[in-house]
Amino acid sequence: MDFSKIYSGIYDLPEGNASGEITEGCLVIEGGAFRGVYASGALDALMEEGINMRCTVGVSAGAMNGVNYVSGQIGRSARINLRYRHDSRYVGPQAIKENGGIIGFNFVFGKMDGVEELDMERFADSAREFYAVVTNLNTGETEYIEKNSGRNIFRAVQASASMPFVSKPVKIDGQPYLDGGCSCKIPYQFAVDKGFEKILVIRTRERTYRRKDRGNKVVYPENLVYAAYPAFASKLISSNRDYNLQCTELEYLEKEGRIMTVSPSRKVTVGRLERDMEKLGALYELGYSDVKANIEKIREYLGR
Repeated sequence: MDFSKIYSGIYDLPEGNASGEITEGCLVIEGGAFRGVYASGALDALMEEGINMRCTVGVSAGAMNGVNYVSGQIGRSARINLRYRHDSRYVGPQAIKENGGIIGFNFVFGKMDGVEELDMERFADSAREFYAVVTNLNTGETEYIEKNSGRNIFRAVQASASMPFVSKPVKIDGQPYLDGGCSCKIPYQFAVDKGFEKILVIRTRERTYRRKDRGNKVVYPENLVYAAYPAFASKLISSNRDYNLQCTELEYLEKEGRIMTVSPSRKVTVGRLERDMEKLGALYELGYSDVKANIEKIREYLGR
């Protein structure tokens, strides 16, 4: 193994299984590709503290993190990302060849040296709900696919984390899907609409972060690349504006005590496809330490 291409602290990552105790409420996990290692750290800390939410909804990398959170496997997400980032079966030419996109889902969902197999029995347990957020290319609308709905949840997770422009659409029941973040980057409204009284949101950007306004253009690349899916192209074009509106509403809902968010306590400089393993490891550690530093506030909010 080329140790220059894995995180130096890989063998210090936490491990073990979460307790079977269930915490009432809904956990919402933002995406952000490899910025999702922040959420990996946050979720590991939550599991260590015995906080295993009744419902989990994840978008993009948040959906992939959510699988390991629901399966109760502490450190599993981090061991995948911080060990295999530079393996082309996971990210790169081999992944593109085998999966039609930059991420190798066949590899991620298979057996990996140094990473425990997914606990399918615990993941499938109907006592806890798990939703992967996807975007339907035909309608441009957000859909939420639950793990025990009868639809293929791993295809849904793959679709949720398949970035536009660099991934082929993922077919589920004959419908084409891509990254859930194309239409909904932070799916807290889903939890609100489901009637959950306690909603904990794990962000992967600092609270003050906002995306740049794209302004008015004569030609948008989305309209060219996705000419066959005009509703989807429209969602992509407005996604920055929609995200900023979500961030503002989240701040309001948190001030009202309706939800609670955990977000990076310092500026995130990690890129979506970050290659620097030490930066990725540091972001994981930040997510872990941010939850630990705020665990009493989290417990108080959740009534635990």
